[in-house]
Amino acid sequence: MVRAAVLSAVGAPMEITDIVLPEPGPGRVRVRLAAAGVCHSDLSLSNGTMRVPVPAVLGHEGAGTVVATGEGVTHVAPGDGVVLNWAPSCGSCHHCGIGEVWLCASALAGTSAVHARTADGTELHPGLNVAAFAEETVVAANCVLPAPDGIPLTDAALLGCAVLTGYGAVHHSARVRAGESVVVFGIGGVGLAVLQAARIAGASTIVAVDVSPEKEELARRAGATDYVVASDTTPRAVRALTGGQGADVAVECVGRAATIRTAWESTRRGGRTTVVGIGGKDQQVTFNALEIFHWGRTLSGCVYGNSDPARDLPVLAEHIRAGRFDLSMMVTDRIGLDGIPAAFDHMIAGKGGRALVVF
Repeated sequence: MVRAAVLSAVGAPMEITDIVLPEPGPGRVRVRLAAAGVCHSDLSLSNGTMRVPVPAVLGHEGAGTVVATGEGVTHVAPGDGVVLNWAPSCGSCHHCGIGEVWLCASALAGTSAVHARTADGTELHPGLNVAAFAEETVVAANCVLPAPDGIPLTDAALLGCAVLTGYGAVHHSARVRAGESVVVFGIGGVGLAVLQAARIAGASTIVAVDVSPEKEELARRAGATDYVVASDTTPRAVRALTGGQGADVAVECVGRAATIRTAWESTRRGGRTTVVGIGGKDQQVTFNALEIFHWGRTLSGCVYGNSDPARDLPVLAEHIRAGRFDLSMMVTDRIGLDGIPAAFDHMIAGKGGRALVVF
């Protein structure tokens, strides 16, 4: 028996309850969680924006210690620190074959499996494969990566989603070059990672945009040179901060049609707009054919930062150990499992950076 946060149905409140985990079978690993980040994707799962089987144990950004391994697992052993990988690549589909592992066709196949059971026998699914909102979890072996040396596991939890996504959005999707200007919309966990990654990339002007004036200090600590409180005049404000041209790169971390449109309008002619935020099907973004031709901008989606965790974690670890990337500054609330519903409320209200469940 372990405690976990269970989503019984889409739209239902999270319930903190005991669940029964199986022993790890062949090719599986049992992990005792050190920490799990509360990500906007978890909120999207709970409200039905993203659909996975329920009831489920949510949580996909975490790190912990291996407790036991099943037959055939050789890359980790009991006692090892690991980072959970919620989107493991199969290595054999079309996208994996051409190196686009972040688009693996089978990445979320594990969400339909039976992960655990409640005390009364109700079957539970793993929300995004790894079910990190629990004291312990059992996952497929390809869902764990060795934790980088010298980084506390509570901090390393953020590597599992926010940091890989934010860093990858800058370095793999937008491909920010030294001296370019960057504007970031939405200063939550991912947005803070984007700001730090833009600074590492050598961006000259880094503008943070958010609806909350209270996030300015946090944004500047992450690397923002300027801060704009979101309004109808945001594109004009961004142009004023970028020599009248607009930003070379805009990164949208909200997933709302209006914000995507604003990010597009804040990008210079010939610039790049990268959308990281996950929006619902009802969020329709419109462009006319003439403006697409005239502005010559590139608009692209970004899944998991277009990252390959096995490749990118060692690179990120070097930045962290060298002091160029600060994981702890991204965390504005350290909570227990009971604090997850309030953390969801804070995300809806646009408050704070990353909430971290610490076990």
